[in-house]
Amino acid sequence: MKLRVITAGESHGRCLTAVVEGMPSGVPLDDGGINHGLARRQLGYGRGGRMKIEKDRVEITSGVRHGLTLGSPIALLIQNRDWENWMDIMSADVIDRSGWQRDAKQTIVSRPRPGHADLAGGLKYNHRDMRNILERSSARETAARVAAGAVARALLEEFGINVMSWVVGIGPVRWNGGAISIADSGGDFDELFKKAEASPVRCPDKAATAKIKKAIDVARGSGDSLGGIFETVVTGVPPGIGSHVQWDRKLNARLAHALMSIQAIKGCEVGLGFEAGRRPGSKVHDEIFYKKVRPRVSEAGGSSKAAAFWPQLPRFYRKTNNAGGIEGGMSNGEPIILRAVMKPIPTLYKPLVSVDVDTKRPFKASVERSDVCAVPAASVVAEAAVALAIADAFLEKFGGDSVIEIERNYRGYLKQVREF
Repeated sequence: MKLRVITAGESHGRCLTAVVEGMPSGVPLDDGGINHGLARRQLGYGRGGRMKIEKDRVEITSGVRHGLTLGSPIALLIQNRDWENWMDIMSADVIDRSGWQRDAKQTIVSRPRPGHADLAGGLKYNHRDMRNILERSSARETAARVAAGAVARALLEEFGINVMSWVVGIGPVRWNGGAISIADSGGDFDELFKKAEASPVRCPDKAATAKIKKAIDVARGSGDSLGGIFETVVTGVPPGIGSHVQWDRKLNARLAHALMSIQAIKGCEVGLGFEAGRRPGSKVHDEIFYKKVRPRVSEAGGSSKAAAFWPQLPRFYRKTNNAGGIEGGMSNGEPIILRAVMKPIPTLYKPLVSVDVDTKRPFKASVERSDVCAVPAASVVAEAAVALAIADAFLEKFGGDSVIEIERNYRGYLKQVREF
């Protein structure tokens, strides 16, 4: 692993911290791009009141000087603005808790919530106060990963690689479209992304957006929550990222790991995914074609910066992209298409039945937060997780200690591919 990320911090603690190790020197980076990603994570129809409290801002405390990475570890700090209301509850100092009540906001949590990490974590770490588990297992941690992902994106964008996402369905509503159909029809991913960014639920389709908002309203009115499905697409990736020679170097496996590491994600697909099991092979595998002149990358949904590296796409190409840009554990030069499903948020306004770990009596599970749906936010987190995985694989192949060294390696490889 060339790129290593570690995060620290609790949901209601003083702050969140991310450390990114392995980033080469010379990558343009400032807090503007990181803060933009943090703001996008906090948006989305169906979010709760805490998003009005937390206006996340990052502080770069090491690894960057005068707007460029140094090659040393990059430390990112995000303050929790609600910390003053939790100073005693989350204090690192020894505190007298004899007067604390159970399962109110400022107390010991002994009633695990169904669908959350509370009980499994309590059993594993021998904590009868489940706040010691829920604070760290909370999706609040993803703010630190979005910040770290912005660092990875800064590197990828230097080489014309872009990561984007959108929602294809929430609850019972599904958009009758998606990345596979867009890829096969020669559509523009950048345009799809712009439409998603303008939608309050990050769905590119206006009709589906309206139906999704209505479904969220119905769930909110009944004290319930909704999950959904989103897609993540990566353009400008050259063929040969990842490897077939060892299980842990396969790009699809690394991306699946990245997506499944996000809180509440219960499944992921590459390309056609599970649909491939319902079709015959003739309707699944992407035929390979050869042509001396191919469209520039920018004309095929990639960025102008990618076109600067790839005057032409490789002469071998595919008219369909059922494989989702990955074959044999390696990128094949087509856009990488991923899909993931997020379960409904486990904390409900009409709590499910649980059991008090001390008294063993049944109770209604405690309520910790008020989001009805966080699928749009999860899609933004997925962009960060995928960017980190792609950047790691990219550095594995073209790695160097500076951007200049990596560019030299990259250009040499692309020349080899074009002449194959």
